[in-house]
Amino acid sequence: MPQNAGPGLRRRHLAMLAGASLLPAPAVLAQGTGSFPNRPIRIVTAFAAGGNSDTMARLIQPRLSEFLGQSVVVENRTGAGGALAAGQVAGAPADGHTLLFDAASFIIAQFIHRNLPFDYEKDFAPVGMVAEVPYILAVTRSTGITDLKGYVDQARITEGGMPFGSPGVGNTGHLAGALLAHRSGTRMEHIPYRGGAEVARDLAAGTLPSGYLSLNSLSPVLEAGRARAIALTSGRRMGVENVPTIAESGYPGFDLTSWNAVFCRAGTPEPVRRRLEEAVNFATDDEEVRRRLGAMGASPVPAEADKLSARLTSERRLIQDLMRDTGISFG
Repeated sequence: MPQNAGPGLRRRHLAMLAGASLLPAPAVLAQGTGSFPNRPIRIVTAFAAGGNSDTMARLIQPRLSEFLGQSVVVENRTGAGGALAAGQVAGAPADGHTLLFDAASFIIAQFIHRNLPFDYEKDFAPVGMVAEVPYILAVTRSTGITDLKGYVDQARITEGGMPFGSPGVGNTGHLAGALLAHRSGTRMEHIPYRGGAEVARDLAAGTLPSGYLSLNSLSPVLEAGRARAIALTSGRRMGVENVPTIAESGYPGFDLTSWNAVFCRAGTPEPVRRRLEEAVNFATDDEEVRRRLGAMGASPVPAEADKLSARLTSERRLIQDLMRDTGISFG
C-alpha cells in the first residue's frame, strides 16, 4: 500500500488483510470441514508434565500443528484419575478445537468415579490411538525368580499372596496382576503406588518382590541389574524382544497393554473428526516421532476411530468380567 494513502484506503487494506487471515486453508476446505481449525487447538492431557503420556502428547504436538495449520497447545490437568482433564473437554464446545489426550485409564475411570457430571461412554468420540505400550512384569533380583512359571509357583506358596506393585489403582499393571492371579488360580496382593518411578525404586531396593511397569520406568533398574524382566503383558513381543509374553508362557489369549489416544467431544462434526484423525496419522507417520516412541518402548498405532471404539468396548467388557469373577473393586 502506498505510504501516502489516505485513512479510508488504509482501513480497507487492513480489513482485506484481516479477512484473508481468517480464510481456511484450501486443503481444509477440500475436506469439507468449513473453517476448521480457525483458532488454536487445545489438547488437554490427564497426566503430569514429564511423564510418558505427557511426553507423547508433546511429541506429536508440532506435527499436528503442521498438518492443521494452527498452533496446538498441550495443557496438563491432573487429578481424580484423569476425570479433571476429561471434565474440561466434556464441557467444551463440540467443534474439534478442544481434545482429550488420555490413556487406558480412560476405561477404568468410569468404574472408579460413578457420580461425575459427564459420561465417559456418551460424551466423547474417539479420534484415534497414538501408540500402545506393553507393561513388563519384573521381579527384584533377590527373589531368584527367572521366569513366569517360577513366579506363579512362588505365588502359590506365599502367605497372603504375592505382592505386586503398579503405578496406581486401575492402572494397566493393576489389571494385568489381577488377571494373572485369576487365570493362574493364585492369590496376588496389589500394592498401588503414585507412579512408575516409585515402583521401580522399591524393586531396586528389594523391598517389593514384583511389579508391572512400562519399559521407560523400568529400564534404569534393569540396566543396573537390580531387577529381572520375566514377562510382557502384551499379546505379542514388543518393546523388549527378548522377554516372552504372558500368553506364550502358559496363558494363551492374555493381552493387556497401556495405550494413548486422542478423543474429541461427542457431536463433533464427522468431517472435523476425520480431519483430526488424519492429523494424528500424519504425526505418527513421522520418522523421528516413531523413533522416539520406540525409545520409550511404545509402538505407534494407526489412528482409526472405528478400531479404537471396538477396543474400548472390548476392554470395558474385560473389566466388567474381571470385577464379576474376582470381586475386584476399583472404587
